[in-house]
Amino acid sequence: MNYRRIVFLTIVIAGIVALLLPQTVRAEMETYMIDKVHSMANFKIGHLFSKVSGTFSEVTGTVWVDRDNLKESRVDATINVHSIDTNNVKRDTHLRSEDFFHVEKYPIIRFVSTAVELTGENEGIMSGELTMHGVTRSVKLPFKILGFGPDPWGGYRGGFEATTVLKRTDYGIDYGFRGKGGSAVGDEVEINLLIEGVKLGAEGAPFRVQ
Repeated sequence: MNYRRIVFLTIVIAGIVALLLPQTVRAEMETYMIDKVHSMANFKIGHLFSKVSGTFSEVTGTVWVDRDNLKESRVDATINVHSIDTNNVKRDTHLRSEDFFHVEKYPIIRFVSTAVELTGENEGIMSGELTMHGVTRSVKLPFKILGFGPDPWGGYRGGFEATTVLKRTDYGIDYGFRGKGGSAVGDEVEINLLIEGVKLGAEGAPFRVQ
């Protein structure tokens, strides 16, 4: 068998092997800047025999998404506590005071993810460290990926939602709390995060936020 025939057969065999092997295309990690105009952290807390709701309207940070392997995705998000709004100026001022969030000393709430566990298609539980009122604790956020697609301004966006329940006393916010049945303001806080992210461009600059 001459040299040219050996080379030819080698190339043919290599081609056949390549066709038989599973073909996988690895998606790159996508980076989304949180659009604070279209993102918020809503909450509910017990008040006597009902509930009071409110929102933190200024949420910023970054979401990294690996669509081929969501377990590699991660989040670093910050809430500006000054942005709290419960539709009552007097109550909001009290919540910003030393009795509750003490915003002059602790102006932000920060969540940094540490792991992702999938529970279904485009949903799972994200573990991470939540820092609030000077206290850092591990939390779990059940989340859903709501979708991806182009926006009307030439950019590309992703939508995300997460929920959890926290105890304010775990973070040293215990004003007026005297245990079950003895407080005007409850301990457990229901959290609902609605996040819209703008995908970063190829040069690392975000598309225009509307």
